[in-house]
Amino acid sequence: MRGAALLISAAVAVPLLVALGLPANLFGSGPADWHWQAEASDIRVVDGETLALGDRVVRLAGIAAPMRGEACRRADGERFDCGGASAAALMRLVDGRPVSCRITGRDAFGRGVGQCESNGTDLSRMLVGNGFAVATGSAMRSAEATARQGDRGLWASRTGAPMDWHGRE
Repeated sequence: MRGAALLISAAVAVPLLVALGLPANLFGSGPADWHWQAEASDIRVVDGETLALGDRVVRLAGIAAPMRGEACRRADGERFDCGGASAAALMRLVDGRPVSCRITGRDAFGRGVGQCESNGTDLSRMLVGNGFAVATGSAMRSAEATARQGDRGLWASRTGAPMDWHGRE
């Protein structure tokens, strides 16, 4: 009888001890968000919606920016790299300043997705408000509308905005 009780106790205790020793996020039960930050010297702008904070990559939540090399046209018909313009706008926002991000998930490529700020400025909101990205959700649609109406950033020439931005009214 004692042997059976000892065996049952071991059968319950061993899995419990193993489970307690495993990392908290092994089965998706880890914290829903993380806080990432980097000093200015560790920040690299990947494109108009993506930053590298040291060895971590974060995509700004709630926005879409054109890819580097995507061609747009100015009002005079001249072609330019609108993805490069979006990346340059993000670079100006973080230039020489630390960045802090609240990561709330991951994208299909495994990058962190989150809300980032630098010097108290919400980077996603500024990019949309200045016309260098579009809102992908309803939270920043009014900032996007203001940028469009004010012909800011890539909206300066409606026909020159990225093709997938046309018809967003």
